[in-house]
Amino acid sequence: MGHLLMVESWVGAMSTLLPRAVREAGHRFSFLTRDMQHYLRSSPGPHPLLGADNVLTAETNELDPLLAHVEKLHGALGFDGVFSSCDYYLPTVARIAERLGLPGAAPEAVERACRKDRTREVLGAAGVPGPEFVVANGWDEVVRAARGIGFPVVVKPVDLCAGMFVRVVGNETELGEAVRALQGFPVNARQQVRDPAVLVEELLDGPEVSVETVTVNGVTTVVGITDKSIVGAPWFVESGHMFPAELTAEETLLVTDTAVAAIEALGLDRVVGHTEIKLTSRGPRVVEVNPRPAGNRITELVRRTTGVDLPMLHARLALGETPEVVAATTGARSAAVAFLLPPHRGVVAEIDGVEALAAPDVVEWAVKPAGHAAGEPTSNNAYLGHVMVVDRVALGARARVEELVAGLKVRYAQ
Repeated sequence: MGHLLMVESWVGAMSTLLPRAVREAGHRFSFLTRDMQHYLRSSPGPHPLLGADNVLTAETNELDPLLAHVEKLHGALGFDGVFSSCDYYLPTVARIAERLGLPGAAPEAVERACRKDRTREVLGAAGVPGPEFVVANGWDEVVRAARGIGFPVVVKPVDLCAGMFVRVVGNETELGEAVRALQGFPVNARQQVRDPAVLVEELLDGPEVSVETVTVNGVTTVVGITDKSIVGAPWFVESGHMFPAELTAEETLLVTDTAVAAIEALGLDRVVGHTEIKLTSRGPRVVEVNPRPAGNRITELVRRTTGVDLPMLHARLALGETPEVVAATTGARSAAVAFLLPPHRGVVAEIDGVEALAAPDVVEWAVKPAGHAAGEPTSNNAYLGHVMVVDRVALGARARVEELVAGLKVRYAQ
């Protein structure tokens, strides 16, 4: 039985899926956080992370003191691996693994992947296709970058997640609004000071997909490709996914080759990867490379259709194992999830239409309770619920789940 140290976590699906995967693999874990209230606020009942063997607190945002502290914890508790699901702490996890001599990806590779600007620079130098881009510091550089690329452009922070503050701008007035919004968000949700640099990119056409992979000892296995629905222009809000994506054989080959090339260029190894790619009119273009399992319940879509448990593989890689990635028959041809977004900000009185979710193909659903304060639907953090379905005979799960979510109606309190 291995003992894993989990350093922070997302508070969504992965905060349940990773503890489940660790236990089902026959291992145990301790949980380390700087702010337990961050997790308690997110869960109406006992949080799954509190099922850890040890719940530990320390300042996880200050690397050098943390490394020394974890070294002492290691002497007392004995860790066989260290991991996280939260992008903001993946570089920290890699540094801890290096300090303790535990398995893991090279810290430099993880740091490259977790910064949108550094990913762009590395992939560009390696010839892996992506959008035209400029990393800009200060308003004058941002304006020159946008003019040089040509409106409309995409404006991104270099160090945030879940689509936060990523938007299309069509002119300099909108550009100013986007930059001021970023300047008004100097620390992220984990109280880490943000880099003020702005990534200005060409707006890519075409649908977006993600490639789910497992890389072990320099060899990347492609588990499959997930499609993605995007809504909320000028924002990029993910409204749903289906696995597997409905692509041609040629598209599949182009997309998977691009994802593998991106992983290799970044130097990632011993990681479960989630690489987002646009299928543009000029061919595949990398959006970003995430050195961790996919969020938004994509790993559950994969597990329900292939039997491959990506959170479990994530944990096993952290323990130094070399697991085989073998698909199995599950009885599902496709699986899809769709998310309920708020029409606007307000306090939820009730979500109507949930009675239709008592259907045999619905395998999972949840909605926010009355009294929940809904925000503006401008990022993936705004969801009010989700529905997941499986199609046992065809690639019809996406259309079916979109129909079900369209039947849910949000009523607001006055």
